[in-house]
Amino acid sequence: MSAADGQSLAVVVFLGFVAVSLLLCGLAAADLDDPEHFYAGGSAAFGPVGGGIAIAGDYISAATLLSTTGAVALDGVDGILFACATIVSLYLVMRILGEPLRRAGVFTLGDFLAHRLGAPSVRRALGVATLVVLTPLLLVQLSTAGRIMAAMFGLPDGALTGCTVAGGALMVCYAAFGGMRGIGYVQILKVGVALTAMLLLAGIVLARYGWSPPALFDAARDRSGAGGDYVTPGLHFGHSVAGRLDLISFEATLLIGAACLPHITMRLYPVRDARTARRAVGWAVGPVAVVCAGVVVAGLGACALIGRDLLRAADPGGATALLMVTGVLDPVAGGARHSMLFAIVACAVFATTLAAVAGITLAAASSLARDFGGRAAHGNGGRSAAREIRRARLAIVLVGAVAVVLAAMLGDRGRLTLISLSFTVAASVLAPVLLYALFLPGHSATGVRWTVYGTLPLIVLLLTGSPAVSGTSIAIFPDDDFHWFPLQTPGLVTIPAGFLLGLVGRTRARASEHPWKERTGPVPPGPGRLDPAGRP
Repeated sequence: MSAADGQSLAVVVFLGFVAVSLLLCGLAAADLDDPEHFYAGGSAAFGPVGGGIAIAGDYISAATLLSTTGAVALDGVDGILFACATIVSLYLVMRILGEPLRRAGVFTLGDFLAHRLGAPSVRRALGVATLVVLTPLLLVQLSTAGRIMAAMFGLPDGALTGCTVAGGALMVCYAAFGGMRGIGYVQILKVGVALTAMLLLAGIVLARYGWSPPALFDAARDRSGAGGDYVTPGLHFGHSVAGRLDLISFEATLLIGAACLPHITMRLYPVRDARTARRAVGWAVGPVAVVCAGVVVAGLGACALIGRDLLRAADPGGATALLMVTGVLDPVAGGARHSMLFAIVACAVFATTLAAVAGITLAAASSLARDFGGRAAHGNGGRSAAREIRRARLAIVLVGAVAVVLAAMLGDRGRLTLISLSFTVAASVLAPVLLYALFLPGHSATGVRWTVYGTLPLIVLLLTGSPAVSGTSIAIFPDDDFHWFPLQTPGLVTIPAGFLLGLVGRTRARASEHPWKERTGPVPPGPGRLDPAGRP
């Protein structure tokens, strides 16, 4: 296959995806006349099949395809455990949170907690936590979209900023004009594209090894240069005590944090009934499981065909492994970027990334508009509804503009650290808040604020002093070493701290509501009471 064929296919598939997705958003825009349709897509927009696949689309991100493939290629069993944690996390969120989170007129975590606890004052705290979780994810995804677009069109590095801006413009269009329903259609389309590309790639890899997964695994182990460490947990973080604790911390953070991401929970609010929520589980988990299986095969294939050292030299985190393996499987003159297989996989990654940033942007803008602005009550009339939708669209434009500027400034710097920050905050702040509100009777707004405002500074402090920021090849400052905290992912400390702070805040709130219970002496006389001598 000629280089021109691969380049032409990349352009055709890319433009086709953009055109179809914009058309779907345009069709969805016709019904966006009230907040229910804009934020939730209308209660009857998706049944269990469409709703489940749309949730799967929100779950599959650039990190799933690129970072997890790299983790499998470089770290063997550790990367496979990361892929399994992604699947289990989605199953948990669908089974544990799917039914309790259903609520009409609720569009953000602030809405849900304010309604659940009867305390509108928690909105701002939840808005802060939501933006801290979503902003780093948005920057990473947007930067990835720009790089993939530049690679597909064969553009030089100097065009990266322009590609990032173009990706940001598409993201804003999807979110502002399509709303939740339009983005849902795009997510369903993206799942089809990602499934097709990963199944094709996995099939080609397995065909190289006689369709034998054990043969592929043995070849990857032999080419890794790590020997037995490649097939036992601990290669990524090391086999020391700190390394083993770091592996546990990372797995717990990924498992819990991914289940509480705001753009995922946002899809659960409009589910029409419990039966629909239960039926959607398989349709959500199934596509993610198939994609993760393809990712594992692709990662093992990258290690077996290219070698661990070359992959690490290209990118210390292995994020280029997925695209590098296409060049080996489909070699053409001009390099991997001109192969037909590269074009298909790159377009799938771009579609995945673009749909993900649209969903994240809508969730962040919804929180900005409703949790920080004056929330318009649902059903307050056409003028109020139109004003709220206008405010939400302005928030989308603001979020998009800020994200494009920051993504262009950051580039690939600290990509894994930003992802770690997002998942750690989701696991340490949003998980305690949600679980306590749902399953702990009497939880209060004070407990929520203690969790949010107490845990966030702790996360920033520990992450700043961790090897994720300095002293390692994947750190923000790889050439400097000022870390004092041994774990790259501080979830092992911050997750229990978040739950503990929530309990402390709840206890203090209950004590302040009933101060008379804390007194050991007689109750002081007041209006209408008698003192111990019987006098009023």
